[in-house]
Amino acid sequence: MVRFLWRRLQQAVVTLWGVVTLVFFLQRLAGDPTFLLVPETATQADIDALRHALGFDRPLLAQYLSFLGQLVRMDLGVSVVQNIPVVDILASRLPYTLELAAGALAVAVGLGVPAGVVLAMRRQSWWARWIGALVFAAQSMPTFWSGILLILVFAVTLGWLPPSSVGGPAHLVLPSIALGLLSMATFARMTRTSLLDESTKDYARSARARGAAPMRILWRHLARNASIPVITVAAIEIANLLAGAVIVETVFAWPGLGQVTVQAILARDFMVVQGVVLLGAFVTVVLNLLADLLYSAVDPRIRLDGSSA
Repeated sequence: MVRFLWRRLQQAVVTLWGVVTLVFFLQRLAGDPTFLLVPETATQADIDALRHALGFDRPLLAQYLSFLGQLVRMDLGVSVVQNIPVVDILASRLPYTLELAAGALAVAVGLGVPAGVVLAMRRQSWWARWIGALVFAAQSMPTFWSGILLILVFAVTLGWLPPSSVGGPAHLVLPSIALGLLSMATFARMTRTSLLDESTKDYARSARARGAAPMRILWRHLARNASIPVITVAAIEIANLLAGAVIVETVFAWPGLGQVTVQAILARDFMVVQGVVLLGAFVTVVLNLLADLLYSAVDPRIRLDGSSA
């Protein structure tokens, strides 16, 4: 266990360093943000003074090494636009994104896993065909389009739910559905595929030969083994939900990390973008580590050293 965690920690550090390095240099290729921070009447002397104050006149390597030193001290720098620490910006917006991601995950798992079970166990029934059609539609529909459609139907036409912004639980319904639909389709397909694969194995055929009821076979034999691929998908989809929140938060005016990321990119606020990307990479690494740990808890045959019992 200790050796596994140490190896994964080393991999996480290398991954995070690679992500931060890539984003740092790619953003500098977009241009000098100093021109966006000065009024149109600013002179060249004013521009040069601001560029010196922000440190953008230093060699690129010096800026990079300085940024790495700040990361070691857990300092993400100061926003060049808002002039406040990036950590404070992330801390103020992160709860909204986590709330939205939790709602979307509830939609994805709460609808996707049961749909996958129905598609696998009752695949010849008429309602399985309807569920399959709905899953296909959810998978094919872009997030921004589903969000606009939900607002048009349930907020504008029917007036059942608020169209945007934050507030009570009702404000969370539409953006959670819009963000969770695509992941719901992924959970449904993976659950179906995994159950169908497990149902063809010897232990499942033996249970059916003994006369075990289909639901008993499902919950007693298939569910646990079939959950391994679903756990893998869950780790990926949670990270995708955080990334996909950029579009949904823009459509629903949700004040989370997605909205602040768009604003920072448009303003070339390098420090904020780097902070958001680093946070996203960290979350992805942690989720994959938790998925590996869950593998061993669900199936004792899977060892953390990568071998099978």
